Amino acid sequence: MKNGIHPDYHTIKVVMTNGTEYLTKSTYGEEGAVMNLDIDPTTHPAWTGGTQTLLDRGGRVSRFNNKFKGFIGG
Repeated sequence: MKNGIHPDYHTIKVVMTNGTEYLTKSTYGEEGAVMNLDIDPTTHPAWTGGTQTLLDRGGRVSRFNNKFKGFIGG
C-alpha cells in the first residue's frame, strides 16, 4: 500500500432509528463520530415488507399524488 493516499479508517458509532447503537469501522467523519440513520433495515420497506410508510420529506410524495390524482393508466 502506498502511504498517504488512503482515507483514514476508524471507529464510529451508528445510531439506528429505534435508538439502538453499534460501533463499526468506516471512513465517515473522524474517530468517534456519530452517524444517525433516517432509514435502516428496521424501517425500510424493502426489509419490512412494505407495511410502513416512508417519510414525506419536502412534500414530494404529496406533490406527486396531487399531480396524478385521478389519473387512470391505459
